[in-house]
Amino acid sequence: MTEQLQQEEQKGTPEASSPAPTENAAPADEQKKNVTPKKRRRRFGDRSDGYKLRTINPMNKFMPYVMPQRCDACNTYADRFDITKTDKFCREKVKAGKTNFGFLHIMVAAYVRAISQRPALNRFVSGQKIYSRGEEIQVVMAIKKTLALDSPDTIIKVLLHPSDTVDDVYEKFNAAITAVQSQPEEKSSFDKLNKALSIIPGLLCRWTVKFLNFLDYFGLLPKKLLWLSPFHGTMIITSMGSLGIRPIYHHIYNFGNLPVFLAYGGRRSDVTTDRDGNTVTRKYIEMKAVTDERICDGYYYASAFKIIKRCVENPELLDVPPEKIYQDID
Repeated sequence: MTEQLQQEEQKGTPEASSPAPTENAAPADEQKKNVTPKKRRRRFGDRSDGYKLRTINPMNKFMPYVMPQRCDACNTYADRFDITKTDKFCREKVKAGKTNFGFLHIMVAAYVRAISQRPALNRFVSGQKIYSRGEEIQVVMAIKKTLALDSPDTIIKVLLHPSDTVDDVYEKFNAAITAVQSQPEEKSSFDKLNKALSIIPGLLCRWTVKFLNFLDYFGLLPKKLLWLSPFHGTMIITSMGSLGIRPIYHHIYNFGNLPVFLAYGGRRSDVTTDRDGNTVTRKYIEMKAVTDERICDGYYYASAFKIIKRCVENPELLDVPPEKIYQDID
């Protein structure tokens, strides 16, 4: 995958609105028919959190059997973003009244925009089958209930849509975070579930997890439990900048179906040269990603990460919904 990313980088960045490549390349006329998302009818073999891909490339279909666990299929990717425009954009949003607006909202909005153009990013592997979440994007994040060292962590899961703008992302994230931090003493549904599991004796707890894995393998976990689980979702994101360190390659979990873990660091200055050869100092934010290579190939991932980079460095693109939303294969 590393070589593919380097080759793609030399070819330039695609436009964020360019057609989404899929494993089963269809004629241009057929691709146009799939531009407008349509309601999918639930069929046998689908899960409550996704529909089974039935026309996927045979090689991709076979990969989950070669690499049955998510840790077998981890690829790592690193990039950094020039935040010259991004910082200015954040300051303008704060002046406009969005007091907590920051890089997190731009990063998540850029990922959502990439999904709208490259829908295979919203796939996951479960039970050796590949599924798509369709238009439901679930972003998971761990947060502190209060800004104190002894404050417990909790999990929020934010439901987004491919058409969401950066303002939509801001409003939805703020609502989820405020709901937790405004009443730090009150336990959320996740906290209650976590406490219930923690009081199960060790050996029995081990069998409980195995039983949950068994149910998940066949898509039998209740939808409410899937929503509370921090191990099920489109992607999980964390900020290392808030900890004062550079981003890490954070593993993805065998339990559940999260295919991507993103980590980004704090602002760093670097001396570089502009197009005219002049020495300039620019600010960057580093990002590192761990991905499940079974959901799509390296070429597809490269294309998606270029869209993310383009949107982060030109955040004004995220102020409006995408012109078109592409749907994954059937």
